[in-house]
Amino acid sequence: MSEKLRAAILGGTGMVGQRFISLLADHPWFEVTEIAASPRSAGMTYAEAVQGRWKLDPLPIPEKVRNIVVKSVDDVAAVTADVDFCFSALNMSKEEIRAIEETYAKAEVPVVSNNSAHRWTPDVPMCIPEINPEHMEVIPFQRKRLATSRGFIAVKPNCSIQSYTPALAAWKSLDPYEVVVTTYQAISGAGKNFQDWPEMNGNIIPYISGEEEKSEKEPLRIFGKLENGVIVPSAGPVITSQCLRVPVMYGHTAAAFVRFRKPADKDELIAKLREFRGIPQQLALPSAPKQFIRYMEEDNRPQVQLDVDYERGMGVSIGRLREDTVYDWKFVGLSHNTIRGAAGGAVECAELLKVQNYIQHR
Repeated sequence: MSEKLRAAILGGTGMVGQRFISLLADHPWFEVTEIAASPRSAGMTYAEAVQGRWKLDPLPIPEKVRNIVVKSVDDVAAVTADVDFCFSALNMSKEEIRAIEETYAKAEVPVVSNNSAHRWTPDVPMCIPEINPEHMEVIPFQRKRLATSRGFIAVKPNCSIQSYTPALAAWKSLDPYEVVVTTYQAISGAGKNFQDWPEMNGNIIPYISGEEEKSEKEPLRIFGKLENGVIVPSAGPVITSQCLRVPVMYGHTAAAFVRFRKPADKDELIAKLREFRGIPQQLALPSAPKQFIRYMEEDNRPQVQLDVDYERGMGVSIGRLREDTVYDWKFVGLSHNTIRGAAGGAVECAELLKVQNYIQHR
């Protein structure tokens, strides 16, 4: 028997599901043993199910999963019979996702989700492991509500906040209290490529449904505290945002303006970015970047084409930090939206949960 924890991928045929498959192909702790998708894919091998719609070219479909027979995500008993936990990348309505993820958790299978459906469920941890690993301590309270001994749901936050929230976390001691941010988001954030979405070539769409609310509110939950069995969001910083879809494949860029209650000079701000570490770095988790945040001195960096794959897509690049005439400081951030912002962030959450003994062999 393999010592690796056995994982199912729920929604394994979509873009984020494919990214999970790719990232887990040679993972030292986890192996994909089940893949679930909509009933129309059930009964096919994984290679058959994604034929003509594998979106990660030039990366190949990993050999280890090509012949796994896809199960219907609705057949919970069959999917969970021989797995230790599952990743969720489902593409359904929020109501459907909330229900089915809870069904899997009640089947005593931990669910680590990329979806937004449970991000505001008060006893579900929403975690960037470098920033708020202590939020996983809400899981026993959730298990009590669900009447489970093993099962629970944990989620990672929205991809759009990853390019600026880490900087705010690094500067926490300086008390940032007001933030204006505009995010320029890649089309893969919508689960598409340019073949699927040719009208994005040479185009910008100044609206992404639900993104501005997520960009403004989710960091406050990340910065919140566990109180009386639930996560209580922080009151600040106050964040206002705009979110634009831009014609790049991977990489969300943020332009942010920040006001601080405590004064700081540029050298101190940069030092705090470069020195910022979390539990994933201390424990050398397999997916953790060695340097979570890097500061780039060049005036024309970070750039998507040059920098999106920093630290295998798990690091965050910050540049163009300078004083502002209206706010105190402004900067530009960049993160990989389907790795750090989606599947990779969820895998790192699962690694943390394993170390914390919330995910174990059955």
